[in-house]
Amino acid sequence: MQVIKRALQDKILSRLRAGKVIVLTGARRTGKTFLIREIMKNLNRPHLYLNGEDYITALKLQKKGLDEYRNLIGENKFLIIDEAQKIENIGQILKLMIDEIEGLHILITGSSAFDMLNTIGEPLTGRKYSYQLHPIAQIELMAYENPITTQSLLSSRLIYGSYPEVLTIHDNNEKIEYLTDLINSYLLKDILVLDRIKNSSKLVNIIRLLAFQVGHEVSINELAQNVGLNKLTVERYLDLLTKVFVIYRVEGYSRNLRKEISKSPRYYFWDNGIRNMLIANFNDLSLRNDVGQLWENYIISERIKLQQYQGWPSNNYFWRTYDQQEIDWIEERDGSLFAYEIKYKSAQTKIPGAWSRNYPNAKFTLINTENYLKFITQKDL
Repeated sequence: MQVIKRALQDKILSRLRAGKVIVLTGARRTGKTFLIREIMKNLNRPHLYLNGEDYITALKLQKKGLDEYRNLIGENKFLIIDEAQKIENIGQILKLMIDEIEGLHILITGSSAFDMLNTIGEPLTGRKYSYQLHPIAQIELMAYENPITTQSLLSSRLIYGSYPEVLTIHDNNEKIEYLTDLINSYLLKDILVLDRIKNSSKLVNIIRLLAFQVGHEVSINELAQNVGLNKLTVERYLDLLTKVFVIYRVEGYSRNLRKEISKSPRYYFWDNGIRNMLIANFNDLSLRNDVGQLWENYIISERIKLQQYQGWPSNNYFWRTYDQQEIDWIEERDGSLFAYEIKYKSAQTKIPGAWSRNYPNAKFTLINTENYLKFITQKDL
């Protein structure tokens, strides 16, 4: 498979400017290092690349004075630090550099969002642009695939996901091996190490339970009872899983109407392959009873990637009432409401009566295999 240009590449290049730090975060193995190397190829001025995971690099940057930083950077105008969260006090270090070294452009990456934000958030207030990199999005594949090819690969993406390396592997058993290693060795590493979680089995049990509940409201109390933890601990684990880009939380939409459910959230996975690995099910779609969940998770994750990469502000929700009327996806944007029902094969669906009565001006659209490509690559159908 040829090299895929990432959606953030041109945006980051356009934002690289003196006095600002570009912060690129994302789950492990989503291609952050590859992306910054592609960006370095397009820099027309001298640059310095450092790896934060290298012990010698960390020593060079920790607790140094301004003159030492000037000497380290030398004539370079661009400083790139991969895995910057590994460096102690990196936020204060970058603040000093960006404030005192004239003409310096800085780009850093980090796998752990919660640690990066705690480390650099306050020191770099007003001095940074932040971007998230995710598994390959369909919008990034558009330049390399025609619609027929995309349609032929849909079932594979619903089952094995879209991590960059997964897309290069042709043997399905090898894809499973890769995803197994990704979960065991990388995916939860940031949480288990940085947050000092001792009982990793509880964390894995939580994610597995979420994998079975895609598209349904999640009761935190019930989750806590099932894994044998208190509610506050489960909430903290869910928050951490969100911050390291394993899952995405969606709240229920409500304008305080009595019958609308708004307290229990739903969780979606950023990648279908990760979800299927957690439940150990890579069966063909024809042998599964969760195709609707796979479809909904895929469509929603792709839609959020599109929103983020294109910079389209949107408040995202689901909608459901206590008498079982529901809509899978609600977008509140541009001063309007947009409602989407996500069905794999359905050719038509009815607008819930409670929704049409209470939100008569909202646009309603069915998303199925006939029109999904427009939904995950364009703002409006």
